[in-house]
Amino acid sequence: MTTGPPHAALQRGSARLLAVAVGGRGIVSPDKPVLHADDEALLRGRAAFETTRVYGGRPFKLDEHLARLAGSAARIGLPAVDTSECAVLAHTALEEAGVDDAMLRIYWTAGREGEDRATVLALVSALPPGLEELRAHGLKLISLPLGLEADLRALAPWLLGGVKSTSYAVNMAAEAEARRRGADDAVFLASGGIVLEGPVTNIWWRRERILYTPALELGILAGVTRATLIEEAAAAGYEVREGALPLEHFAEAEESFTSSSVREVMPVVELDGAAVGDGAPGPGARDLQQALRARATSL
Repeated sequence: MTTGPPHAALQRGSARLLAVAVGGRGIVSPDKPVLHADDEALLRGRAAFETTRVYGGRPFKLDEHLARLAGSAARIGLPAVDTSECAVLAHTALEEAGVDDAMLRIYWTAGREGEDRATVLALVSALPPGLEELRAHGLKLISLPLGLEADLRALAPWLLGGVKSTSYAVNMAAEAEARRRGADDAVFLASGGIVLEGPVTNIWWRRERILYTPALELGILAGVTRATLIEEAAAAGYEVREGALPLEHFAEAEESFTSSSVREVMPVVELDGAAVGDGAPGPGARDLQQALRARATSL
C-alpha cells in the first residue's frame, strides 16, 4: 500500500468551532466550559448526538436527524429528547454563527450523575477543509474486522447496534489505524468478511447499474444521507440492493463510495492497497453527489 499522510479533510479537530448554544443558557462562548465534571457523557459516555450539514444557513433534514437522536437516546436510556428544544437551540446557534455553509452537531447527554435531567448542546463548526479536493481524488480504505460483536449487535440490543452515541473510541481508533497504514479511512467487517460500515460513514459499491449497500438488519447506522441516496438512486437510473455481502464482492466492484452528512458522497479508489475499479472516482458517485447537493440546496 502507498504510504503517506491522510487527507486533511479527514483529520479530527480540523473544523473550527463557530458557535455554541446550551439548553437553559442560550449562546455560550466557544472558549467557556459547558459540562459539569460529573456529567455522565464524560463519566460513562452516556450521550447521543447527531451531525448534519448546513446549506445556505439551513440544516439538511433536521427533523430526521432529531428523530434519530430521540431513538438513540431511548436505546441508551437517557431522558426523553425534547426535539422542539433541540431545534430551537440549533437555530439559535446557527443565527449566532451567521454562516451559510457549516456543520451542525447536537448532543443530548444523561446529565449530572444522580440526576434525571439531560444536558443539550448545539455546536456550529466550519466545514473541514479540503473536502472537494478529497472528492476529486477519492479515498483509500482499509478493512478492519469487528468479530463476534459485529455478528451479535443486530440481535443484542445492549450492544447498541445502529445507535449514534458518543462512545466513539473504537471508531476513532479505526481511523487512526487507517492513517497509520497510509490510508484515509476504514470499513468494518463482520465474521465471514461481511461488509458493514465505516467509522462515520455508510458504504456503497456499484456493478453496472446496480448499487449495493449493507442492510440495516446488520446493525449498522441508518444514515440520513444513506436514505436520501436510496430515494435519489432510481431517478439517476440506478437500482439499489441491500444485503449481507462479503468484502470480495465489494473489492471486485466497478466503483465504490461512502456517504455521510458532512462529507456527502466520497469516491473510494483503493481498498487494502488494491485499486477499486479503475482506481478513479466513478460515475455513480458523481451522479449521486450531484443529486444529493441539488436536493439539499433546493429546500
